[in-house]
Parts: sequence; C-alpha cells; structure tokens
Amino acid sequence: MSNRFRVAVVQNCAEREMAPSIAAIEPLIRGAAKDGADLIQLPEMATMIEPDNAAVLRKAVTEAEDPGLAAFRRLARELGRWIHVGSLLIKEKGASRVANRAFVIDPEGRIAARYDKIHLFDVAIKDGHVYRESATVAPGDKAVLAALPWGPMGLSICYDLRFAALFRALAQGGAAYLGIPAAFTYTTGLAHWHVLVRARAIETGSYVFAATQSGTHAEGRRTFGHSLIVSPWGEVLADAGDKVGYVMAEIDPAKVEEARQMIPALRHDRPFQAPERLVPLAAAGE
Repeated sequence: MSNRFRVAVVQNCAEREMAPSIAAIEPLIRGAAKDGADLIQLPEMATMIEPDNAAVLRKAVTEAEDPGLAAFRRLARELGRWIHVGSLLIKEKGASRVANRAFVIDPEGRIAARYDKIHLFDVAIKDGHVYRESATVAPGDKAVLAALPWGPMGLSICYDLRFAALFRALAQGGAAYLGIPAAFTYTTGLAHWHVLVRARAIETGSYVFAATQSGTHAEGRRTFGHSLIVSPWGEVLADAGDKVGYVMAEIDPAKVEEARQMIPALRHDRPFQAPERLVPLAAAGE
C-alpha cells in the first residue's frame, strides 16, 4: 500500500427514470478521469430515486438488464479506471423485493465486488417525510471487502453509516479505506453527515470516500450533498458542497498505518458484559 492515488467522489441528483440519470452521470465520470482520478465513486441509488414503492419494484431490473451497470462497466473499461457504483436497485429473479447493491468495477470492466446494504432506512423525519426502505429492499447480511490495487476497501451504503460496529469489523478485517456512498436526506444530513463520516474515519484510522446525492428529487425528496473525502485522522480533504459535480483528493496509503500507530484503538478491544435494559427500546428511541 505504498503508492499514492487519486479519488473522485461524484455528486449527482438522480431522477426517477434511469436514462436521464445515467446521461447526467457519464460526463462527470469522464471529467473525473480526465482530471486524473484513479478511483471514481458514485452515490447510493446513482441512477434512480423513485419515491413510489410500487414503481421501484416495477422499474428495477436484473444485473444483466441494468443499463446503469452496463454503462459504468463500459466507462471503466474505456477510461481504464476503477469505478465504485455506490448502489443500484437490482431485481433478483423470484424475489419480492430488490437489493440495494453496490458494485466495484475494475479497469477491465469486470465486477470485482458486490455488497448488499445491510441496514435499511425505516424512519419518520420531522420534516414530514416517512421512509420505509424495507418495503422494497431486502437487507444484505454480509460485510464485504473490495481488493483495490492500493489496499482493501470496506463497502457500505448510507444508513449503514450509523452502525459503527460494521466499520470496526471492516477495518479489523483489513480495510484501509471505507466506501460510504449515500443519499442522505437534507434534514438528517444537515445535523449528522459530517460528524458521522469523520467519526467513522477517526474510529478506524481509515480514509473515507463518501459520494452522496444532492438536490431535490421526485415528489420533493431532498438530499443533502456534501460528498466527502476524509483522512484517517479525520481531516476533510474534499467537500463537494451542494452542487452537482465531483471533488477529488490525493490519497497516501501510508497515512492509514500512521494514524493507527498513533491511536491503536483497533487493537484495544476488551470483552465486557452488556447492561441490563432499564427501559423499552421504543421509549428510549429518537
């Protein structure tokens, strides 16, 4: 893990149809590649944000049929770049729900890793929006490391960000980098996005690459933006603000070991007895 490399995080505003979303992302990928990015990360649900549950199930297609996956594989091969597709909604034959699935594509256009989102966003936000991801998405059950030329990257998607144990497991499994593509809502993003992304970097001594959606989507759904690249010491190396586009940073893999030597918390786990619950979970929740 000695060679430095450049990462770009792409920020888009996906529509409810795939074709215009793909058309809008392609020049961003090309621009990032032209500017020297070796790894280009896209947000969660990069090609479609569809608020209607029945429409999600109707529009989702299999991997073999997905036009976004085909386009990103073609671009990776043409441009000779690694592309981390934050996620696509993928239909499995015979399944009643879709998978919210990330893909890591190598410079030959091959799928090097897949990850299905484990933690699903079932919440009611004070801005009046209710999200029930589990109505259309089946959860994954496996943590995944993607083998990059510069070292392993742990995969996650959006709401996973709030579950620190996943990222600790990824880092202790060898991840030097954490991919956290997202479509964070504006309300929760404004309150929590920067804090949580920086915390995951600091806790694990890992670089974090966090491309996210930004803007107003169908039926008034609004995402926060501020795609981030964060160092293992918690420094924000790049912040995309709230505009469509991309930002880049140079990554020095040596900084991972440097941070982990300074604060070797990944080696300091100790067993402990969990407390007895004093109040019901629902009463203690947000």
